[in-house]
Amino acid sequence: MKYPFTRSVDVKDVYFGTEVSDPFRWLEDDQSDETKAWVIEQNKCTNDYLDKIPFRAAIQERLFKLMDYEKFSQPFKEGKYTYFYRNTGLQNQSVLYRQRSADEEAEVFIDPNTFSADASDALAGISFSKDGSLAAYRISKGGSDWTRVVVIDTETKQPTGDVIHNVKFSGIAWYGNTGFYYSTYEQPRDGSQLSARTDQHKLYFHELGKTQEEDQLIFGDQVQRRYIGAGVTEDERYLVISAANTTSGNELYIKDLSQPEAAIVTVIDNLEKNHEVLLHENGKLYIYTNLHAANGRIVTVDPQQPGPEHWQGLIPETENVLTPSTGAGKIFANYLKDAISMVQQYSLDGILEKEIELPGPGTAVGFHSKNEETTLYYTFTSYIFPATIFSYNVLTGQSELYRKSGVDFDPSGYESNQVFYTSKDGTRVPMIITHKKGLERNGKNPTVVYGYGGFNVNLTPAFSNSIVVLLEQGAVYAVANLRGGGEYGDDWHLAGTKMNKQHVFDDFIAAAEYLIAGQYTSSDYLASMGGSNGGLLVAATMAQRPELFKVALPAVGVLDMLRYHQFTAGAGWSYDYGTASDSKEMFEYLYQYSPLHALKEGVAYPATFVTTGDHDDRVVPAHSFKFIARLQQVQSAEAPVLIRIETNAGHGAGKPMDKVIAEIADKWAFMFQVMGLQWR
Repeated sequence: MKYPFTRSVDVKDVYFGTEVSDPFRWLEDDQSDETKAWVIEQNKCTNDYLDKIPFRAAIQERLFKLMDYEKFSQPFKEGKYTYFYRNTGLQNQSVLYRQRSADEEAEVFIDPNTFSADASDALAGISFSKDGSLAAYRISKGGSDWTRVVVIDTETKQPTGDVIHNVKFSGIAWYGNTGFYYSTYEQPRDGSQLSARTDQHKLYFHELGKTQEEDQLIFGDQVQRRYIGAGVTEDERYLVISAANTTSGNELYIKDLSQPEAAIVTVIDNLEKNHEVLLHENGKLYIYTNLHAANGRIVTVDPQQPGPEHWQGLIPETENVLTPSTGAGKIFANYLKDAISMVQQYSLDGILEKEIELPGPGTAVGFHSKNEETTLYYTFTSYIFPATIFSYNVLTGQSELYRKSGVDFDPSGYESNQVFYTSKDGTRVPMIITHKKGLERNGKNPTVVYGYGGFNVNLTPAFSNSIVVLLEQGAVYAVANLRGGGEYGDDWHLAGTKMNKQHVFDDFIAAAEYLIAGQYTSSDYLASMGGSNGGLLVAATMAQRPELFKVALPAVGVLDMLRYHQFTAGAGWSYDYGTASDSKEMFEYLYQYSPLHALKEGVAYPATFVTTGDHDDRVVPAHSFKFIARLQQVQSAEAPVLIRIETNAGHGAGKPMDKVIAEIADKWAFMFQVMGLQWR
């Protein structure tokens, strides 16, 4: 293929005596006319290729048809109303509805489709005052993490006039009806808002009726941290502050809101472990922690003496990873057993009351409500079980079907099985393989192997319309639970970080080899797929084992491991990755696997379809830009290496339905075309 020209510049950096060239550094300037012109040319090249695929439109048509059904979220109670999100089928953004009772017709509360002409602006979150009379919602423009907060009177649905601009990585925590807490960064002085480094988070209190300039700085001046979050306990007694420098580990602080002059008190200043206040009840704080408990435990403490030396054990650590929630005066311990949900109900005294019966092996999420409620909701799903909402009565322990998925899918024709395979160093790794029943294991089935392997993130079974269209074609979908994730707790996570990162790549390569050895597929029909940290995974493994995969699908990936921490909040990822400035050893380790730097002249790389968004200010698109420029320069095979750059789109959250469908269709069209297959 003839690719667009990408200019090289003579830019070099020196790390511990080693000179490293960065010839495409100019592509880091996302606002320059030259970069914008390059984006247009790359998209034209990609579309010219995709336009020649005869079944591209058919895939898109099937996706539109499959996704055209009514979708609902779990309901939640705020004040006099029950709220829920609903999508009539193909709306670009789901709409927030409300109703006073089940007999009453629901009314539209907020319709994000009206935020912008192309529906690229999204509702990024909403928070209600305790009595439900006020709400503050956040609007993301074009997929950016930067948001605008708008306050409305919920009865009239009219704005109060309070607007907070440039809020990033923040929730909204109301205190009565006087105002709310929020966090943000100072605006970057140099460079683009979408790519410049954001370092020091600050927590503010906004009093209704006042301007943003008058907002009170609460935390972040004396103690400087990269991430600061706040919550107010349900009884509005305590402000809880979480502070961190990286995406793993955080400090906890509290402030007694019943005492206007009360100081902010340290609960724990350990930045290496994770801690969360679940609730304040009976004069005690209930805290989740993985301090001295890699799989997590729950403790209680008197808020007058909140330090860890006073913590009392409530729910001890088990062999399974704990993710807790609270509701209806209960604690729900959602455990992961080999990446499968198991949920238990505990009293606030730590007594096990019930194990909740789930529909089968899969993922259960929810189990959260206000304290006074007796019914709460959860969603259950698996790779072949469409997301289904159940109501749960805490008094009887009974679950009832609340809302079934309307998707046109018959699970009886498919199977999803968990297997365990051995990685390079002998570690046992789980993987779930999904396909049609009666699959012929002849080595010729188109197969996608998906992974993430980082940041303590759990990959648990979940139904996906985009995967269904593949399964219908006789494809195999395999999801590997790699080290670096959180499926087996903190130790599993740490085994895939910093100087152990190669374990993640080895686990993924071993997953691919297992699928080939088991005759599910062969290298001629195998695609690797992952996004964000998973994009790094795909790009690193295709560089290390280019012959193993026919197709690589890295999305919004972290691909320049020497400079990732120079952009937006990237420095916060150093707990997982380390940085090139940490030490000579860390630099050499990163340099060796960094996808941008691992690409070599004269190597036949797999067909590669990189995807990113021009408004991605989480993993800036420069990663993908520089990587594809280098790959197009060195590719020695005829296999195409292309990039698809979505405009007015970010890291993924809030992307309009039409853009989601178009991108999925293009990925599958590219994959099937490269594999020489027809879409039936």
